[in-house]
Amino acid sequence: MTSITRFLIAGIGFFGVAALCVGCGPATPDDGADPQVATQGSIEVTAKLVDITGKFPPNDLYDYAYVMKYEVLKTHRGEATGTLLVGQYNPLKKRAVAADERSGEIGGNVTRFRVGDIHRLALEPNIDEYCMAGIINKYAEEDKPSDAPLYWAVWTNRVIQ
Repeated sequence: MTSITRFLIAGIGFFGVAALCVGCGPATPDDGADPQVATQGSIEVTAKLVDITGKFPPNDLYDYAYVMKYEVLKTHRGEATGTLLVGQYNPLKKRAVAADERSGEIGGNVTRFRVGDIHRLALEPNIDEYCMAGIINKYAEEDKPSDAPLYWAVWTNRVIQ
């Protein structure tokens, strides 16, 4: 191999690695706001997903809403503070494709649910008025005020800080 060939190969390798590293930088901040989350539901919050109790059942047997625990970081619209129990419909599906005849119009850009993630949520209180599927609520045994609502997640977007 000539020195010019080695130089060209080294240069291509260097610029290839440099191009990959540029794509590996920190994600661009995103507050999760969009027209859907800002207008759907009667409540809009930014909240941290603090607990998912148990494992999600597979979606091949039946449709369901799975209740997860969120801690409100900021309320944008409506009234909600503290800890919320929120039902997400068929949580194994990406929010963008989760809607069907039982759920009504739901959506968002979340692709999977992980404890610690922050979401911007459009919510409705009283999940029973919106969800036409089974509701899995593993928090039902916990001491909570009997009038504390279970929320229905209408729209769920990921927040990147």
